[in-house]
Amino acid sequence: MGCSPYYSLKNISHMQRLKTLIFDRFHILFTLFAAFGVCLILLMIRLKLSQSYFFLFLVWNIFLAALPYALTFYLSSKQRLGKYQLMAWFGLWLLFLPNAPYIVTDLIHLQHFKASFIVLDTVLIVAYALCGLLFYFLSLRDMELLLKVHFSDKICSFTIFLIPFLMGFGVYLGRFLRWNSWDVVQRPLILLQDMWEIVIYPMEHQLAWVMTFSFGIVLILGYYGFKRIRFLN
Repeated sequence: MGCSPYYSLKNISHMQRLKTLIFDRFHILFTLFAAFGVCLILLMIRLKLSQSYFFLFLVWNIFLAALPYALTFYLSSKQRLGKYQLMAWFGLWLLFLPNAPYIVTDLIHLQHFKASFIVLDTVLIVAYALCGLLFYFLSLRDMELLLKVHFSDKICSFTIFLIPFLMGFGVYLGRFLRWNSWDVVQRPLILLQDMWEIVIYPMEHQLAWVMTFSFGIVLILGYYGFKRIRFLN
């Protein structure tokens, strides 16, 4: 869609703009609902065969992964969004964005289950991980377009380049240090202390930096590859 037409719509209500955006992105929303439907079917098959409810956490994870896209979808429908408003929303969005690629790390759970279910479990987690990545790429594209309204191309390009590395760092904090997005409000000082120790003692936290850069590079390549297939155009 490039710079989507809803940015230029004037003198219409927010609800009308939201409806226009929904119709404009119908193929994207349909793809997301279809992907989530496939994920649910796979999960129900796994629950039926194993009589275990362990993988229900994937539903919660995909809900968290969808939040950043829901936020940028809403922001994209607003007729007037000031620079400082956008910066405030950007901070909130960035806080929840790591939940989208985080699902990839759920593959770690494969080591705890029987070999008889290894294929189904792998397909199940990969399906949810791909769905999470789809939410991530779509949300990042939305935010890129929103940023371009108020900031130069150079600033936007640098920001979009930096975000995947922040995601890698965030995924490490979530998977290995077990921090959650809402801990920024509940336990901010302890969280900052853990982050600061990783920064000043890099040799003692090599895994953190390996994940930050490896995850970041993969997400950068995935995002630019995603844009090249012109799914959003």
